[in-house]
Amino acid sequence: MNGRCLGVDVGGTFTDFVVVEPEGLRIVKRLTSPRDPAESVLAGLAELDPAARLPVVHGTTVATNALLERRGARTAFVTTAGFADLLALGRAARGELYALEPLDRPNLVPPDSGLVFELDERVDAAGKPLRRLSDAEIDRVARALAASGAESVAVCLLFSFLHPEHERRFAAALDAIPGAPAHRSLSVEVLPEFREYERASTTVVNAYVMPLVARYLARLERAAAPRQLAVMGSHAGSLPPETAARLAVSTILSGPAGGVLGALAVARRVGWPRCISFDMGGTSTDVALCDDALPFTHQTSVGGLPVRRSSVDVHTVGAGGGSIVGLDAAGGILVGPESAGAEPGPAAYGRGGTRPTLTDAQVILGRLPASLPLAGGLRLDVEAARRAFAGLASGLGCDLETAALGALKVAEALMERALRQVSVLRGEDPADYALVAFGGAGGLHACALADAIGTRRVIVPGLPGALSALGLATAAPVATASRSVLRQAGATALDPEPVFAEMQREALDRLGPQGRDAPPEIRRQADLRYAGQSWELGLDWPADGDLRSAFEQAHAARYGFLHPKRPVELVTLRLSATAAAPARLPTRVDAPPSPASAGLRWPVVLPNGERRELAVLARSGLRIGAAIEGPCLVHQSDSTLFVAPGWRGRVAPGAEILLERA
Repeated sequence: MNGRCLGVDVGGTFTDFVVVEPEGLRIVKRLTSPRDPAESVLAGLAELDPAARLPVVHGTTVATNALLERRGARTAFVTTAGFADLLALGRAARGELYALEPLDRPNLVPPDSGLVFELDERVDAAGKPLRRLSDAEIDRVARALAASGAESVAVCLLFSFLHPEHERRFAAALDAIPGAPAHRSLSVEVLPEFREYERASTTVVNAYVMPLVARYLARLERAAAPRQLAVMGSHAGSLPPETAARLAVSTILSGPAGGVLGALAVARRVGWPRCISFDMGGTSTDVALCDDALPFTHQTSVGGLPVRRSSVDVHTVGAGGGSIVGLDAAGGILVGPESAGAEPGPAAYGRGGTRPTLTDAQVILGRLPASLPLAGGLRLDVEAARRAFAGLASGLGCDLETAALGALKVAEALMERALRQVSVLRGEDPADYALVAFGGAGGLHACALADAIGTRRVIVPGLPGALSALGLATAAPVATASRSVLRQAGATALDPEPVFAEMQREALDRLGPQGRDAPPEIRRQADLRYAGQSWELGLDWPADGDLRSAFEQAHAARYGFLHPKRPVELVTLRLSATAAAPARLPTRVDAPPSPASAGLRWPVVLPNGERRELAVLARSGLRIGAAIEGPCLVHQSDSTLFVAPGWRGRVAPGAEILLERA
């Protein structure tokens, strides 16, 4: 690679662009085009790379938004005869334990939709066909599917991960049927693993968002040519557009993954590798705990639907700078999840917004100085923010500043709960970790949240408002593959080498041209459990092949006990292929120039309600080693940092600000 790359992160309010080059960094922020995110992406590419020479890594929200807003494709579901209610039944777990009325399980293909089809075939738990799929049965269901008007189809047959031929034969037969769905999602390609409900749900989600993602990426790739385009996956690795379109479910956490990747890189550089990433943007806040490694999970939930794919373990709450502030039925303050987005945006942006948001609260409290422009030269309108909060303050029976402080406290309670979700509730003490605060609004809440969870260290990157885009630009291409085998560990009937070889071919195919510059790094892993356990432990494949010893060492470390006489089961084999990253994180990331002048002071309402004039420091004017004493504001175009009373800091050699409790 040539050490140059352009990272693009599409957010709910801003689209961030960062160019990484040997000479340094360039950054641009543009308001996101809600109707067509590609518009803002292409405008930024034209500005930063008019000669179309830079490779681009793109973090996209197309799949996420389509799933959350339920505006995906008309999707059909094909399953084994007798399993038509699989998606409706799901698991026995109740999401709302004390709900007086049963809640409908989220389902993209309800049983009464006319889009659920059963194939008369059956494979047993050992992968042996009990009823083979006939050509006549394929033709019958394929023609019914074509007549349904479905744009996309998800095929998930019982135990197909052990016997994939039936799914592949059915999908191939659709080519000869006029009107058959053009987009086809097979569970043997999306998730060849056991657990029928999760496999079906993931396959359906992939089919549901695939047409939208495919059209978006095809258009973007054409318009961005001849640039080499890659798409960030939920697993913190980039993918070629054709792979991202085929496995669209792999992009559900595309943007947040880039942020966690950037946060961990920054934390390692300053010598505090145990960190909690805190990414507060315009629409939501994403948090993740990194114990000197990216946190991964094989299952998450988006919009109430289980998605079982390798992804960065991120917890999200609907609290961002653009989150709408209102009153609930009891007259208390309610923050989010609805957001003002980029259009009309917060009232203070002067773009037609009239409803109060968290950004407007910060403007009223003086923590966003109205005399200084934001990214893109955006000027803040204090009076518009005050008008937006007037009705809320009246409903609460208090003044504007008190209402604004209340809104921030409610939002911070939501974010504190998220931070505890990834730390305390998993047995980790937040005091052992540093908080990496980034996103456009992260620095405004960093000190308050660090105090709330009990950590005494905060890291503010050099480009906090564009760290996710920087993480994207430095992300390595990564492709993964998996196979459930369900065998006793060490069983002579299973030779893992052919399975790993097949998965390696699959992963290299998914890497596409990104993996051809140099041989990618191959990592083999396995999920194991004791016989009778419901869940598995994942570990690297041991060099000596002694799975039992490796598993028991991991089991003792995680749970503190062993079952020496109980058999160990090898459940799933996993493989990842990692190519060289297009660029590396620069040794120093300086903030862009700020218009803040020396000696500038601004009236700010502190957390205790006291109003004081605070110094406003220009981040770009702070030298390495400079000391910072709170309370004060540190301004830069992509983000503002509020250093609360009792906090002080210094500028690290990489230009990060390191804050500690005094």
